[in-house]
Amino acid sequence: MKFCWFHLMPYTLLPDNFREKYPSVWVDIPRELFDPAAANRMYNDFMDELEFADAQGFDAICVNEHHSNGYGLMPSPNLIASSLARRTSNAAICIMGNSLALYNPPTRVAEEMAMIDCISGGRVIAGFPVGTPWDTSYCYGMNPSQLRARYREAHDLVVQAWTRDDTFAFNGRFNQQRYINIWPQPLQKPRPPIWIPGGGSVETWQWCAEMDYVYAYLSYFGYQLGRKTMHGFWGEMDKLGKDRNPYRAAFLQFVGVAETRAEALKLYREPAEYFFNRCLHVDPKYASPPGYVTEATMRANIVSMAQQATGTARDGRGRPQQGLQNPSFEDMLDKGYVIIGSPDEVADKLREVAIDLNVGHLMLLLQFGNMGKDLTNENSRLFAQRVAPQLRDLFDDQWEDRWWPKPLPTQLRATPVSPVVARAAE
Repeated sequence: MKFCWFHLMPYTLLPDNFREKYPSVWVDIPRELFDPAAANRMYNDFMDELEFADAQGFDAICVNEHHSNGYGLMPSPNLIASSLARRTSNAAICIMGNSLALYNPPTRVAEEMAMIDCISGGRVIAGFPVGTPWDTSYCYGMNPSQLRARYREAHDLVVQAWTRDDTFAFNGRFNQQRYINIWPQPLQKPRPPIWIPGGGSVETWQWCAEMDYVYAYLSYFGYQLGRKTMHGFWGEMDKLGKDRNPYRAAFLQFVGVAETRAEALKLYREPAEYFFNRCLHVDPKYASPPGYVTEATMRANIVSMAQQATGTARDGRGRPQQGLQNPSFEDMLDKGYVIIGSPDEVADKLREVAIDLNVGHLMLLLQFGNMGKDLTNENSRLFAQRVAPQLRDLFDDQWEDRWWPKPLPTQLRATPVSPVVARAAE
């Protein structure tokens, strides 16, 4: 089992009446709510937390891309990843990821990820999301009916840029470049492992199988609502003749650990309520622009994360799904949005989840909502020291993780000189 420490970098100072006063945390969130001086502290705290996770022995630290929102302050995950490449030593750096259709030209993604791979000594995992409808169609003005075609073409361009050994021309529908010859090239050969974040698209499952990529289900709403999607994914793998290697998949889960369940319930109530009732307060009009959801996905009755977050999800009979909008903390616990408890309780539940969903890469949100650095680091410490050891044995005796970075041996990597040592040498 691999444990991946995932950070959204949420804005932690949304007002108490945010849900009542403002229509959306995404797209048109008022600029007056953003305090750059406070963001200075937030960004540095967030990066401290990621670096702490590396020091605690998490297998990967994960960053992602979002725009014009208070849900996650990372319009450029590559900027964060490049800093982490210098200030961490062991964890894989999972860039989850770059929304390929938004880059013009996509060679920018190939160059920047290759650069980070070189700086880190070959620790990059390349995540290529299609992107939420809010980020792509509304914040960046992408035509939703062209989004997936642009995405596939950009993917092909990036992979060729990494793997071909010649200068070549690329002539696609959306990208025409006479000379593609990226410098630097990625350290990992033939390329970094590729993970595809998804919200349940049938076509994404099929494409991951065809390309032999990891399918990463980034669920806002935990393992109970994630069961249908993950079981659907494995059913599709069966149809396509693929093995059930659990490392083909990754799954995201909110987790809060304390010495006792009573203490955990007290500590994590406010951050959970902040996240689900402010950070996911998205205007329904942004949920599903025409052309964003594919026909096959609609026919399979797979509900997108965007539909769930905005309360526009429907069941098989077209009726609204209940319990997704403005949930209470008790609802969050009951429906599995968050797993909270003592180390043993959390370990037992996560073992059950991992086996049921057949997931070998567990992506953990150990900071969520307005959680401060001290609580975040204590949550990470308890998980690393008292939860993870109880789960390490899962799957490794049966399956090989073929989708993990292969970095340079430690003794061959550059060792960054700390500022203190540099000043002393002057």
